[in-house]
Amino acid sequence: MTARGLTREGLAGLAAELIGAGIRVVAPARAADGGVDYLEVTRFEECALGAEMPRRSLRSAFQPATEPLFAWNRTGGRLFLTPAEANGPQVVLGARPCDAAGAAILDKVMGWDYRDEFWFARREATTVLTVECAEPGPTCFCEAVGLAPDSDAGSDVLLRDAPGGYRAEAITPKGEAFMEAHARWFGEAPSAASEPARTRQAPLPLDAMRGWLAEHFEDDLWRDVALRCLGCGACTSICPTCHCFDIVDEPEGASAGTRRRNWDTCQAGIFTAHTSGHNPRADQTARCRQRVMHKFLVYPQRFGAVLCTGCGRCARACPAGVLLPEILETIAGRCRQAAPSGDLA
Repeated sequence: MTARGLTREGLAGLAAELIGAGIRVVAPARAADGGVDYLEVTRFEECALGAEMPRRSLRSAFQPATEPLFAWNRTGGRLFLTPAEANGPQVVLGARPCDAAGAAILDKVMGWDYRDEFWFARREATTVLTVECAEPGPTCFCEAVGLAPDSDAGSDVLLRDAPGGYRAEAITPKGEAFMEAHARWFGEAPSAASEPARTRQAPLPLDAMRGWLAEHFEDDLWRDVALRCLGCGACTSICPTCHCFDIVDEPEGASAGTRRRNWDTCQAGIFTAHTSGHNPRADQTARCRQRVMHKFLVYPQRFGAVLCTGCGRCARACPAGVLLPEILETIAGRCRQAAPSGDLA
């Protein structure tokens, strides 16, 4: 692993160089309403590195909320298709480790039985520079699901706090190449700052919880959770690992249109509604259960990874107080009670 030093002034110079070269730079930045989101920036001064966690995840950098797949036009009895424009290079500057990890987790499903070329085109065109979290937020639980505030999963370059700036660690060959291409901004590697004192989170007994989920499909827990759930989909719209979408054709007159992919959510009743009128998840109990089952049973069984990075956004955004960390701790508590003394301590 290559490590270099990067001062705060050097980071500003690096950002200016990238923007000047026409590279799209995405970073935590203040939105018009004062909140922090991942936004394209045109000056380093717009970045809000070290501020509160962006309200939305990094997912939109690789799978926009709505994106054209191709345009179509019917002329002279013939149908012509125009592919969507190719993605140019982009750099994510200052991603949270949980968001970078989310993209790496989704690589598994995006390249599974069908390779999602739109996803991977953006992934391959993007270099991700993460900044370690100095202190997890009140609803964060990344360590409970096997990650950490300084996790390097999904990162190309990890920036650790150091005197005067950062210790830049290349995690991938892409990160190595990036640091080499912009070597003038990087100096001798400093020692990383000492780790701040903080309360570490106890890991969840994820293996035991998978067993519990497999055996408790009809548990009353799902009904209790659903009594509060509004089915609004706020949790899935800001999650770094939710990835459901719909594809629609949008006519533009009588002989042209665009096929688009739009985010969708398993928490909406229409998501699984059949044209026959049948709906295999006809109530909110089934939909709440699906969200937890998919993240902590189905996805791990198929891909060997939990479909959650513990960012805690869903707990902050839910208007009804349906808190995923509380649901998981309830399940973990039941697993501990059922286990021989001390096995899941």
